[in-house]
Amino acid sequence: MRKLLLALMLMAVPVPSNAVNAPPNIVLIISDDHGWRDYGFMGHPHLRTPNLDRLAAASLVFPRGYVPTALCSPSLTSIITGRYPHEHLITGNDPPAPPGGKQGNWRNDPGYVAAWEEMRSYIKRQPALPQLLGQKSYLSFQTGKWWMGDYGSGGFTDGMSHGDKTRGGLHGDEGLDIGRKTMQPIFDFVGRARSQQKPFLVWYAPMLPHDPHNAPPRLVDRYKDKAPDLQTARYWANVEWFDETIGQLLDHLDREKLGDNTIIAYVTDNGWVQGPNADNHSVRSKRTPYDVGVRTPIMLRWPGRVKPGRSNNLASSLDLMPTLLKAVGVQSPDGLPGIDLLDDKAVRVRRALYGAIFTHDAVDIRNPAANLMTRWVIDGDWKLLLPIAGKANAEQPQTVELYRITADPDERNNLAGKEAKRVAALQRKLDAWWKP
Repeated sequence: MRKLLLALMLMAVPVPSNAVNAPPNIVLIISDDHGWRDYGFMGHPHLRTPNLDRLAAASLVFPRGYVPTALCSPSLTSIITGRYPHEHLITGNDPPAPPGGKQGNWRNDPGYVAAWEEMRSYIKRQPALPQLLGQKSYLSFQTGKWWMGDYGSGGFTDGMSHGDKTRGGLHGDEGLDIGRKTMQPIFDFVGRARSQQKPFLVWYAPMLPHDPHNAPPRLVDRYKDKAPDLQTARYWANVEWFDETIGQLLDHLDREKLGDNTIIAYVTDNGWVQGPNADNHSVRSKRTPYDVGVRTPIMLRWPGRVKPGRSNNLASSLDLMPTLLKAVGVQSPDGLPGIDLLDDKAVRVRRALYGAIFTHDAVDIRNPAANLMTRWVIDGDWKLLLPIAGKANAEQPQTVELYRITADPDERNNLAGKEAKRVAALQRKLDAWWKP
């Protein structure tokens, strides 16, 4: 009788849509040109980021997160493939300029167009996250920055970018409307996925706080009296503008009762320091191997499955792919360099992270070494920057530089001359990782 009563009770209890055994949804948030300190939860004295702070409070946060390179297109490609730029071959934003340089109708030069098409084809050589999630019937939606042409090239089932120059550019076209103009395409996609009873991946990579720094005046006004100059106030306003979109996204998931069964992962594509002349070339910033170019907080929120907190261990954007695949039960491709950030032992025993900085425009789209300017390695407290002789520009180190990064995060006290043995040991590690 007791068994019969129990059976009847179980039959009467409705199974919630976010049942524990349902595959978790994934929302991957990637901010754009965003300094690693420029968050409330990272200690910025003036910036208001209440929604990112809310996300951080509910997440496992890695304040010592890094991307392997400090430029949009190769960094994004590394996130979605889990590979270093020299492995997936997309090391710069653009192919070599056509004869005569970037003048006149250069974008339509036949040789340049052909080089672009070849670069875009490289992403199809590596299994990408949306494609692999498709093995578990995930629907996937691309929004925001996307340099690889049509969203389908990355294995997305749906998306906003088509690689159509007539729709507004090569690095996202209509996808760049997300966040800046609307969040509705994401909400509509989530609704379609729910109606089909399919788990989903959302790639939310808005062009924020990336320039143009044209946030609403109500936000700029908030920072005019706090920022060192108007350009910085405008950049800070863009950060808060981006934060507002995070609030809209989190609130929508909660309204739809999806928050508890959705993994949210956060990273930025590269860092940023705002220069006083509406540029970033007069200061260390993106495109450099310094922490201002490659450091980012990395966050993972999965209610009931991931305990919120902070980890002082190293993390990489390359870890996101194996972490997410493991979480949903999909086998990672062989040879991925990243680790599962939810594997405590793997996180604790990791000692080193590696990366490289390349030319903005490729010198040779088939040979990553031809585009290389600086390699870097972080090993525990130490960071070595190793430029290629004759290749460094004004944004790159001109000689070998060594920093005790935990004590000198601004990398101003070069200890290479005092630590010759340590430099040699770290260079051997770099060569074992990748020696062009």
